[in-house]
Amino acid sequence: MSKEKTRSATSMDSTNRIVTVPNAITLLRIACLPVFCWVLFGLNDRAGAAILLGALGATDWVDGWVARRFNQTSALGEIMDPVADRLLFFVGIIAIAVDGSAPLVLCVLVLAREAAVSVATLVLAAMGAQRVSVTWIGKTGAFVLMFAFPLFLMSNADVPGTQWWELAAWICGISGTVIAYVSALGYIPLARQALRSRNVLE
Repeated sequence: MSKEKTRSATSMDSTNRIVTVPNAITLLRIACLPVFCWVLFGLNDRAGAAILLGALGATDWVDGWVARRFNQTSALGEIMDPVADRLLFFVGIIAIAVDGSAPLVLCVLVLAREAAVSVATLVLAAMGAQRVSVTWIGKTGAFVLMFAFPLFLMSNADVPGTQWWELAAWICGISGTVIAYVSALGYIPLARQALRSRNVLE
């Protein structure tokens, strides 16, 4: 077997792997969401829930970095990672909205954008297109928002400096929402291209 065929076979085997460290990290992030809800509602510990949710958001890049650094990318991981991110948004934001720690209007705006992108992804995928990578501006908006909502929780927790937590939350919330919607508009031409070239918006 030639070296090229060997490399190709190795790459295919790597892509088809299921049990990898990045996939385990992604599963751990998903498994922590019920823990977050328990800490928030069961223990009534807003500060603890905020720290946990913030940590889950901050580690969003870890699984991807491990996959690239140690050549552990997989087809399953490419599907699981965006699913984990959207679950983090929906579960986290809905829980915080129910708790009353974040403005309902902001929660609805963020969730509406995520729902629209998710529906667009499913529709284009159903039409037989392939996925394309999320844009850097989309990643930036998501990263900022992943800190905004834990900050809103902290601003309603029994901790010092609640006014500063709230200020930081509003800064991240407003800027993150604007960036997220700008990125959503940027996906419109990509969606059109996806229909032509069979690439689907991720």
